[in-house]
Amino acid sequence: MNGADVDTGGRAGGTGVAVIADDHDRGGSPGHGPGRGPGRGRHGAGGRGRLMAGLRRRLVKRRIRIRRTRGRRLRRALVVLLALLANLVGAAVVAYHLTKIPEPHPETAMQSTVFVDDHGDYLGRRGPVDRQEIPLSQVPRYVQEAVIAAENRSFRSDTGISPRAIARAAWATVSGGDRQGGSTITQQYVKNALLSPEQTLSRKAREALISIKLDRTRSKDEILQGYLNTVYFGRGAAGIQSAARNYFGVDAKDLTVSQGAALASVINIPSYYEKAGSDPKVTAKLVDRWEWVLDAMAHSGAITSAQRAGARFPAFRFYPPGDTDGQRQYLIDAAASEAADRLGITEDQLARGGYTVRTTFDLTAQDATAELAADGTEKKTGEKTGEKAADAKAGGKKRAEVKTSGDVRVHTAVVALVPGDGAVRVLYGGADYASQPFNDARDGAVEAGTALQPFSGMKLLAPLTDLTRTAAPTPLRLASAYATAAAHGVYATPYTVAKITRAGRTLYEAHPRTRTAMTRADAGMIAKLPYGRLDAAPATRTGAAGLRTLWQTTYDEHLTLTVALFAEHPAKGKKAALPAPLPYTAGSRSLSVSEGVWSKIVGTAEGHDPAAEPNPGLPTGQTKPILATR
Repeated sequence: MNGADVDTGGRAGGTGVAVIADDHDRGGSPGHGPGRGPGRGRHGAGGRGRLMAGLRRRLVKRRIRIRRTRGRRLRRALVVLLALLANLVGAAVVAYHLTKIPEPHPETAMQSTVFVDDHGDYLGRRGPVDRQEIPLSQVPRYVQEAVIAAENRSFRSDTGISPRAIARAAWATVSGGDRQGGSTITQQYVKNALLSPEQTLSRKAREALISIKLDRTRSKDEILQGYLNTVYFGRGAAGIQSAARNYFGVDAKDLTVSQGAALASVINIPSYYEKAGSDPKVTAKLVDRWEWVLDAMAHSGAITSAQRAGARFPAFRFYPPGDTDGQRQYLIDAAASEAADRLGITEDQLARGGYTVRTTFDLTAQDATAELAADGTEKKTGEKTGEKAADAKAGGKKRAEVKTSGDVRVHTAVVALVPGDGAVRVLYGGADYASQPFNDARDGAVEAGTALQPFSGMKLLAPLTDLTRTAAPTPLRLASAYATAAAHGVYATPYTVAKITRAGRTLYEAHPRTRTAMTRADAGMIAKLPYGRLDAAPATRTGAAGLRTLWQTTYDEHLTLTVALFAEHPAKGKKAALPAPLPYTAGSRSLSVSEGVWSKIVGTAEGHDPAAEPNPGLPTGQTKPILATR
């Protein structure tokens, strides 16, 4: 039994040992039953090890698989990318060939006609847009370089576009951000002159295509010329020529380095910088940008270091400008009508044609006339003295005793022209064009009365044949008659246009049109001037039609000045205007205007001796008028 027991126990013991060993292998320990040890099962250390080992094997296999297929996948991606790029390039090429460079839109092609006085001072303009085209040759090189320095420093070498700027603008459009600038000069020209200003991706893409095509088919100078003639500079000025006039009162060809850099600086924000010169804050900011432009020009060699060191910020014309309707529109009306006639076109065609009309007017004398006619009825030496002189010259009428009743409006018309030449220097036709567009000096019929007496009984030739039968001539016609006497009987057709140019080309230039209208003897009787003496005083003739009108003409061989005054009761409702007696101040007003304007015009001669030069428009031996057309 013991043996059996031992044997049995041995087997049992063997079994027990085997169990214990198995438990040990599974992480168990004696005394804990099977599967109850702390490390037993799938959560034990052995299980985690096998799991991690499996993961490592899978990762290794994955890496191996990735390494084996990497090249194939890269090749596939590259093929897709190349195919996409090829499609994009193909689409761009097709779009490029299909894209046509459009014509400038109508408002860009429109120009205005500018009027200047005999000295070249700005008088005004006519037309829907303040713009005049000029060739690039009339823009100084340093002005061109100033614009390039301010707006697109790579202009001379780029392809017409800035990819970075396009991408930035596209992203701003997609993301709803602020508008982005930075376009090239070519792009700006395309946007401003050839396309609409809308901010869309399709328009931006078209702008880029047109810019590239423009750059490939046009020279840089052609593109820059188009840009300079259309870019907006503020103050209502489109293009460099109008900007030069509006900011500095000069033509583009006369801009200095400092002025050119200032205009180039304005392009960035024209609506803001246009106030420079009148707003200290705006001026200070523009000065900073002006300095930046000049520094870039000096760095690029566009100007010398001496030019940079000597640059001073230029003085701007005051902005906003004053109202020019008061007087200048009278002058522009007369000159526009004559200029259109000389060119054989309508006044509307003239206004839109981009012409420069150089008139015969003296703007300084015209402004002085307006001031004298507006306020100066009495002289500083005393009203009564002026009245007595005027009364004596007017035939003894006691105007000081004339009483006026009701609302009386006194009209003053003034004409100054050059005898033997016909150039009109002053044409004062009313106090304010806005309230009275009718020009009394050119078109008004004023009772002549005794003002025509010197011509009575004389044989007058055309165009003065019917002068003495004209009861109410225009002040311009009467002045022309006295100018004929001053020119020894040579009548010169009055004219207001001296020259017409466009884009630097002269299209018309005036020449005196003269003819004999009275004998030299008759002219001498009227003039009563000792022409052999250079220091002879001018003659003065006065005349009147009762108490309703007063005429005064002062004249010598260099200038004829006629002042005409008349009064009326203004129209009211259905009641027409009626003649009225002149107020007692009419005599002093006439003297004040006549003497003031005469001295203003003759004073502009600055000591020039008229006897030193012959006058082809006058008889042999007669001297050249002081203010003959240059």
